Amino acid sequence: MLIAGNWKMNTTLPNAQSLAQSIATGYLERQDTLAPIDMLVCPPDVNLQAVGGELAETPVALGGQHMHHEDAGAFTGEVSAPMLKAVGCTHVIVGHSERRQLFGLSDADVNAQVKQAQAHDLIPVICVGETKPERDAGNAKDVVRTQLHAALNGASVAADDVIIAYEPVWAIGTGDSATPEQAQEMHAFVRSELAALHSPEDASGVHVLYGGSMKPHNAEALLGQPDVNGGLIGGASLTASDFLTIAEIGAAEVAS
Repeated sequence: MLIAGNWKMNTTLPNAQSLAQSIATGYLERQDTLAPIDMLVCPPDVNLQAVGGELAETPVALGGQHMHHEDAGAFTGEVSAPMLKAVGCTHVIVGHSERRQLFGLSDADVNAQVKQAQAHDLIPVICVGETKPERDAGNAKDVVRTQLHAALNGASVAADDVIIAYEPVWAIGTGDSATPEQAQEMHAFVRSELAALHSPEDASGVHVLYGGSMKPHNAEALLGQPDVNGGLIGGASLTASDFLTIAEIGAAEVAS
């Protein structure tokens, strides 16, 4: 199980260092409890190195929130895979709905970024998910299938090479989380599509995270579903106690 925090465009450098310190301290206090799970934090690019330094004494991994598909070049404002690797990142979020909707990221862009990440030994956390109109129209699975197949075209689907985050776009930042049954249905569907793309054996080992307003009060019900292998946490990851509580809930599910 993986509990990942996406800090989005939040935290100045002092805030980021303080939050990372609190996560590190809290992790070390709970390290026996949290040992069964993996943890990841994805701060803003400008805070990556500082946050990585604060987490250095823990197993908590570091990831970027976005990445260009080229190694270098005239791409003002972008960040590359070699840059992320150089500051200690092991993961990168790819295709988040906010990048798709607000910044025009296409399925082809996502695919190029996935392949670039894997070429540089970064694990892409590939986000897929439907909007409310798409769900209301009964098209949720078609949307997710299209995004998933496009993202993984020509890429590795091995368990150690990719993570999928199902994020119902209608639940992100709204506090209106999917029900555990809705989450399980879509996660099982994602896993079946992964099996079709590669093999059932590899698909069974891929982490499929839930990414829509997971918080301490609903984490147990969501993480208790058989095909939910963790969470991509937004707002709750900005409070160390909430983030660690979700991690403890995840660890308890693994142990049960």
